[in-house]
Amino acid sequence: MRGLISLTTLQTGAHHRDMHEAGIALVRLSEVPLEAVHALLNDERSHRHLPLAAPFTPEQVAAWVRDKDAQWEEAGYGPWAVTVDGRLAGWGGFQREASGADLALVMDRADWGIGRTLLHVMLERGFAELGLDEVTVALPFSRNATRALMRFGFRPDGEVMYGGIMFRQYRLDRAAWQVTAASLLE
Repeated sequence: MRGLISLTTLQTGAHHRDMHEAGIALVRLSEVPLEAVHALLNDERSHRHLPLAAPFTPEQVAAWVRDKDAQWEEAGYGPWAVTVDGRLAGWGGFQREASGADLALVMDRADWGIGRTLLHVMLERGFAELGLDEVTVALPFSRNATRALMRFGFRPDGEVMYGGIMFRQYRLDRAAWQVTAASLLE
């Protein structure tokens, strides 16, 4: 598949071996069936944590995928589809926002257990391969993930508004990630 992350070339240790052994891959969103993306984006269980989410028509899903994929050409980074044994399990990666590269991760409820590994891999890829200097995460107030983000080196960075809704923002720079990444591998 075009866009597949070469898990064997990244040197971040067990997380990548775990992904490979579990059949987990990061591919471009345009490489997965639109029907699968449609089902994921319209999963009502996830909408509780996605305050900007609304039901998508198949045409809106196709436009959403085109917009997300276009970020790779425009910004040099963008979101990936997360697959498990070829099945769409979620999407995530970096999106260009006014505050810089914002990391998003949206998983099918059945695959929430792989989020920590994915976050580690995405951050390593962002800093080591995509050349990002810092990353933000914006979480709705329905999510209480401060401790989890702090374990990855993120620090609170105020609030930000998207679509008329307030989110808590966290920020991580390359130096803090390098320290955190080294401690996560110990």
